[in-house]
Amino acid sequence: MRTVAVIATTAGLTLLLILDLIRRNRRNLFTKDTWPLSHQPVEDTSMAKRSRDFVVDEERARLAVNSILPHDEDSEDYQTHKKQRKESDEESPDHNPRFGSDVPEDDQYHRIKQESDEEASNLKNYESDIPKDGQHVTKQNLHEDVSSDSRQYEKPKFYQDSEAESDLKGKNVKNEISAEASTSNSTPPSKETLCDVVAAHYNNVPESGLDERSRSRILHLRNFNNWIKSMLIDEFVQKVRETKPRGSSLKVLDMGCGKGGDLFKWRQGKITHLVCTDIAATSVEQCKERYNDVKQRAQRERNFAPIFSAEFIVANCTKERLRERYSDVTMQLDLVSCQFAFHYCFESLPQAECMMRNAAECLRPGGYFFGTCPNANAIVSRARKAGGRQFGNDVYSVEFETPLDEEQPPPIFGAKYNFHMEGVVDCPEFLVHFPTFIRLASRFGLDFVVCEPFQSFFDRMKENGRGLLGKMQALETYPPFPDQTLMGPLSQYEHAEAALKKNPTSQKMGTLSAAEWEAATLYLIFVFKKAAS
Repeated sequence: MRTVAVIATTAGLTLLLILDLIRRNRRNLFTKDTWPLSHQPVEDTSMAKRSRDFVVDEERARLAVNSILPHDEDSEDYQTHKKQRKESDEESPDHNPRFGSDVPEDDQYHRIKQESDEEASNLKNYESDIPKDGQHVTKQNLHEDVSSDSRQYEKPKFYQDSEAESDLKGKNVKNEISAEASTSNSTPPSKETLCDVVAAHYNNVPESGLDERSRSRILHLRNFNNWIKSMLIDEFVQKVRETKPRGSSLKVLDMGCGKGGDLFKWRQGKITHLVCTDIAATSVEQCKERYNDVKQRAQRERNFAPIFSAEFIVANCTKERLRERYSDVTMQLDLVSCQFAFHYCFESLPQAECMMRNAAECLRPGGYFFGTCPNANAIVSRARKAGGRQFGNDVYSVEFETPLDEEQPPPIFGAKYNFHMEGVVDCPEFLVHFPTFIRLASRFGLDFVVCEPFQSFFDRMKENGRGLLGKMQALETYPPFPDQTLMGPLSQYEHAEAALKKNPTSQKMGTLSAAEWEAATLYLIFVFKKAAS
């Protein structure tokens, strides 16, 4: 009997050990260089909860080495564009390395609002001044994209004569960063700005449930964009942390925080304080509720670590000075993040100035201002190819109120278009003229670092972000597993089918439908660094 008892005890202990090893291996699978994909929806809350929600097997893990995304339709223009810019630079060799011109910076800046029929013809290819789809712009090659600032720019149609260039003449914005943000003439008199319309849109949008989001046509596109943000945030949290003593505080401003979709990302970055601000009061309230929920969950975790402190501000960052609303007006920020929201400030020059002031005013020297926004070049290029007014597919659409003129460029500010995406609030947006963005940033003490279209950023970061691609379901499995169906029509996966035929040893791969990829490549990431004082 004793022998039987010993054997039974040994067998029981062995079984418990095996089960524990299985549990550990299943958990650690997510830290390996894999892209596990499934149909399960992802909540941006607890990483532990995410892990439990994923269905993982060896076949899904092998997707790590098999991924293909549709070819970008606009990238073929890049070499021609680069050649043209090179020829242009050779014709005008005397230029300022930053601005591509030997004209003094103050003169360049207030020329933005001048009109000149003679020089306007030089801007008929509006997109040539903005990074091409697939083009990675850095400080070193900036002069190729921002050349000849001596050219005149079209004045926005809604500007009054009283807002002439004399309003800007001699204005040194960089030395006025701490001054009061102007609100008296930030918009045309007695005219509601479209930012107010956007706020109303977001305040009225209902909260969608997890089940509804999991069935969305753009599930993987949403997750792909979320992955882009995660990688971008992680990259610059680490850059800042490397410059600070161990254990130092790390304070962040999230401009356009929405409902708090990035709260978990900031927690992963182990920041110490977060300022969340948005124009939509309902979104800010939901963000605050989500923060409190994350905080309560953290307190219940086994290895509890205090979560960052946070404050929440309802404000229009394009018209109100944020510093006056901070709990500590002397606060020095390490990072300022603006995800999918910066383009709203390009409704007018005063709004763009106020936005830049808010981004730069409390950012410490060496801190970063980064974010994501629509790529104006991609939008203008595709619109002109489609006839000048409207383009898109079954996932998204872009429509200008009036067709784009081949001979006349859009205005620098107030270039409005209506954007629609399946399951997303329809609202007006504005083209961001990137050379102007760079000049504005410089005048507020922000040095340009990089501008990179999503497709280029993905190519650069995918190796380091393979595991997260799987956890966030940023790519769709093709062909689908038996328990899955494709999000889009079969015809939108021809690129994946062709790739599989070229590589017979691969049975499945991660991808996006052609329609989703077309929508994703409408965006870019941008980064600026606060100059030393």
